Amino acid sequence: AWRTGMTGTDLREKSDAELRELSDESREAMFRLKMELRTGQLDQPGKVRALRRDIARIETILRERALAASA
Repeated sequence: AWRTGMTGTDLREKSDAELRELSDESREAMFRLKMELRTGQLDQPGKVRALRRDIARIETILRERALAASA
C-alpha cells in the first residue's frame, strides 16, 4: 500500500518487482489525489507533492538498477 515519506533506504531494500508494483500503486493514488484536488475535496494539497517525490524516488532507484545491470 502507498504511504508518503518513504526514504531511499526503505525503497532500496525492496526487490525490482516490489518497486514496480509500488510505482503502479503510487501512480493510481496520484490520479485519485489529482481528481480530489480538482474537485475541491482534497484537504491536504501537500500530499500531491509528497507522492510525486516518492514516485521520483522509486523511478530513480529502478533506473539506477537498470543501468548497473547493463554495465
